[in-house]
Amino acid sequence: MQINPTKATSRPLFDGADWTFDLVKKAYDAVEEIGIGELELDIYPNVIEVITSEQMLDAYASIGLPRMYRHWSFGKHFVRDELNYRRGSQALAYELVINSDPCINYIMEENSMTMHTLVLAHAAMGHNHFFKNNYLFQEWTRADAILDYLDFAKSYVSRCEELHGVNAVEQVLDAAHALMQQGISRYPGANKQMSLARERERALARHLYEERSFNDLWRTVPKQRSEDKPDVDDVTPSGSSSQVRLPEENLLYFLEKTAPKLEDWERELLRIVRNLATYFYPQRQTKVMNEGCATWTHFHIMNRLYDDGQLSEGAMLEFLHSHSSVTMQPAWSDRRFSGMNPYALGFAIMRDIERITTEPTSEDKDWFPDIAGSGDPVGELKRVWAEFRDDSFILQYLSPKVIRDFRLFGIHDEAQYPHVFVSSIHDERGYRRVRQALAQQYCVSTSDPDLQIIDADLQGSRRLVVSHRVRNGVMLERANCERTLYHLARLWGYRVKLVEVDAESGKVLKEHENLRMPRAPADDGQRASAF
Repeated sequence: MQINPTKATSRPLFDGADWTFDLVKKAYDAVEEIGIGELELDIYPNVIEVITSEQMLDAYASIGLPRMYRHWSFGKHFVRDELNYRRGSQALAYELVINSDPCINYIMEENSMTMHTLVLAHAAMGHNHFFKNNYLFQEWTRADAILDYLDFAKSYVSRCEELHGVNAVEQVLDAAHALMQQGISRYPGANKQMSLARERERALARHLYEERSFNDLWRTVPKQRSEDKPDVDDVTPSGSSSQVRLPEENLLYFLEKTAPKLEDWERELLRIVRNLATYFYPQRQTKVMNEGCATWTHFHIMNRLYDDGQLSEGAMLEFLHSHSSVTMQPAWSDRRFSGMNPYALGFAIMRDIERITTEPTSEDKDWFPDIAGSGDPVGELKRVWAEFRDDSFILQYLSPKVIRDFRLFGIHDEAQYPHVFVSSIHDERGYRRVRQALAQQYCVSTSDPDLQIIDADLQGSRRLVVSHRVRNGVMLERANCERTLYHLARLWGYRVKLVEVDAESGKVLKEHENLRMPRAPADDGQRASAF
């Protein structure tokens, strides 16, 4: 699709900064006309909700999800964010968008009308299209089920607090939250949220399993049986090691299904946390692409509105100020520097793709022969949004021009050397090394520790053995390792051993064991404060 600017033919959508619901509806219609009519974006139906800054802080505290269950950590985050916001040391997002069907967009009532228009283009069009079409979200999440599942999770946690005490529930959730990133199955086939009918079938199957496990106790009682009709229960004892598939990388799944001392409600809490971890897993892998897609979309839509005369010059200047602030990449010596800005990096690469498809240079033709001069920037971007994640996106589309613009280079640093040295400069080999090194930083499989359960004694000492595959000599910190063992022991109910193994040679580098077993929570019957 070729993008051609048009002449101003319309009056501005609004005058001044004040907004009304009618103006918001008018702005959304204009944004939708460009997003769907011109760019042909494929989106979920949108729900726009105007919230206060206090409600935005609530959403921050509950990891960005509405209808979230209560936990003390959410209240802690709320107090921290509120204090920083009141002091002026932290700003709030202009919007918050939920990957659901319909797509829920929260906009702050403190925003000006210009910012409302920007947010509608950014979230209701850009993020919405990315959520619906990117393959990771299609494989890992069900947008039509997440809100109902959050309702179920919130009510279930509340019932558990009433029946078993707040302290008992908090201890299970504390341990589950600590192991949340290790509660994901890397294969998406069985990770989608289940329907209500499937949930009932699963509950019935768990009940029957518990009954069978209880009936296994009767096998210890001597009984008379026929020689030609063997007892079915004696074929494979329940809880034997032969029924456990090891190694297992999904720690929460293994504990939910196998932990000897967990009660049924505790296993359901682990499953709730697992489902939430699965929901956030695609977002962790597409931060650069997701924000880049939304930023490019709002940049195009806002410029088109201005070209059509639907934005005044004052509104356009306000938009450009906000846009440039979001897409700024601080220098390494700037006190605001905290790594690569995903908005800046994603937007820069996507603008570069737009340039390569329309006005390629000889360098672009050498590096991107398939898309250089194709003349279809929107079509190419939509394909990229659908088929890539951050690491593969950077590895494929980070061009030498963007590397030069961001002044990226490679540094080699090893513990055995007293100094670092520059390993990649701005030549052809250096460009490829920089691109590969930057892509590696966004690969979740290499950034998260590789923990796997390799042994579980289900009939003897009940000891659980977990291995950490050490890559590039990076071992676990002692404090984090002790806390991980503590939470594992809390859920498993017995001693846990962690072995650090070199990923290449298989040599055991270090062993850790939990020094103390968690104590059972006191049943005080008190309810936690709601956040």
